[in-house]
Amino acid sequence: MKTEYRTLDPARLAAVLERERARYVQSNSRSSALAQQASAHLMFGVPLHWMSDWSMPFPLHVDQAKGAHVTDVDGHTYVDFCLGDTGAMFGHSPEPVARALAAQATRGLTVMLPSEDGVWVARELARRFGLPVWQFALSASDANRFAIRWARALTGHRQILIFNGCYHGTVDDVFVDLVDGKANTRNSLLGQVVDITQTTRSVEFNDLAALESALADGQVACLLAEPVMTNIGMVLPDPGFWDAAQALCRRYGTLLLIDETHTISSGPGGYTQAHGLQPDLLVLGKPVAGGLPCAVYGFSADTAARAEAAKRQAPPGHSGIGTTLTANLLAMAAMRANLAEVMTDAAYAHMFGLAEQLALGLGQVIERHNLPWCVTRIGARTEFQFTPTPPRNGTQADAILDAALEKNIHLYLLNRGLLITPFHNMMLVCPSTTPADVDRLVSAFASFVEEVVRP
Repeated sequence: MKTEYRTLDPARLAAVLERERARYVQSNSRSSALAQQASAHLMFGVPLHWMSDWSMPFPLHVDQAKGAHVTDVDGHTYVDFCLGDTGAMFGHSPEPVARALAAQATRGLTVMLPSEDGVWVARELARRFGLPVWQFALSASDANRFAIRWARALTGHRQILIFNGCYHGTVDDVFVDLVDGKANTRNSLLGQVVDITQTTRSVEFNDLAALESALADGQVACLLAEPVMTNIGMVLPDPGFWDAAQALCRRYGTLLLIDETHTISSGPGGYTQAHGLQPDLLVLGKPVAGGLPCAVYGFSADTAARAEAAKRQAPPGHSGIGTTLTANLLAMAAMRANLAEVMTDAAYAHMFGLAEQLALGLGQVIERHNLPWCVTRIGARTEFQFTPTPPRNGTQADAILDAALEKNIHLYLLNRGLLITPFHNMMLVCPSTTPADVDRLVSAFASFVEEVVRP
C-alpha cells in the first residue's frame, strides 16, 4: 500500500472521482462536441497526443488565455497555475510581447538574416547568465540537441551523461533509464532503432561517487542536467553537490551543459546565477519569448572559441545544427520584449512572494491532516509530493508518483476553476497571479483533502 493510502480513504477517493467526472461532462458540452469532431481528423482527438494526458474525460478546448487566466469554449474561466508547463511562465500573451509581435508582423516574419533585436537579446542574455556567446533554436529540444552536437564536435568524445529520470525534450540521446543499476532505453520510446545506451550513460542525481565513476575514463563529451530535476517531480541538489559535480567535470574534461528551461523559475538569471554555477553550455527554452516557440543556448568564452574552431576546421556543408526558421524576426522581437519588459526583477519578486504563500498554505493543509506528503519549491515553482521528505534522485521521485491520485486531485481543482500541470503536482505563479488566486487554490486543495481523508 502506498504511504498516502494509510491516510486517505480509497472509497471516498473513488466516489469523488466519479462525481467530478460526471460534473465535468455535464459542464462542458461545447468541449465535448469539439472532441467528437476532432476524433475524425486528429490522432487521439488532439493536435498533439500529449494534450490527451490531462485528467478530464475528454479534452478541454480553449477559447482564449490572458495573464493568469484561461477561458474555455463553454465560457468557464480558470486561474492557470500550469501556464503551458512553463511556456507561459510569465503569463499568457504579455502586453509587451503582444505589441512587439503585432509590430513585427507587418515588417517581416523570417528572412534567414540577422536583425538588431538579435544583437540586443544576445547582449542581455550574456548579462543575465554570465555566458558571453549565444545561439538560437526553436525549442529547448533543438537547443539541447544542438548543444550536445557541439560538445561532441569540440571534445571528440561520443558519450554523454544524464541523470536518471531526466527529461530534456525530444532528444533521442536522453531516453535512458537505470534499471537495476544498468542503462536501458526507455520502454515508452517509439520508433527507436539505434541502441542509445552505447553513447549515453546515466547515474542517479546527488550520487557523486557514481558521477565520478561515469566520468573517470575521460570519454564523456558533456553532462546534460537540470540543476534541479523538475520533470519527474522536483528533486533538489544536496548541499555542495553542484560544487563537487562541476569540479569532477573539469577534472575529467567533460563539458557541463545546464538546461534551465524549468529552473528559470529561480530568478532572472536562472538557477545558474542564483547559485553561482559556471556551466560551459546553457539552454533556456519555452518561456524566453513569452510563449512563442523559441530557445537559446549559450557558451562560455573558452567553449565558444573551441566550437568556432571546430566549425571552421570541418569540411564545408551542413553542420546538422540549426533550422531555416531559427532566430526568425518574429521570435527575436518577442524575446527582446519579454526580456526587457516582462522577465524583470520586479516580476520575479512578485512571483517569489506568491510561491512562498502557496507553499506555506499547502504545507499547513498537509500538516493539519497529518498527510505523509511534503512541499518543495524553487523560486516561482511549487510542488506537493506524496512523500514525507523530498526525493533525492530520479528513482525515489518515480516511486512516489501516483497517476491515479494526481488525476483525481487535478480534476477536482479544474472543476473549481483551477488548472495545475497535468503530470505530478507542479504549480507556477506568474506576474498576473494574485494573492487571492493563491488562496483560492489552497482552499480547494484543503477541500479535496477533507473529502478524502480517512474518518
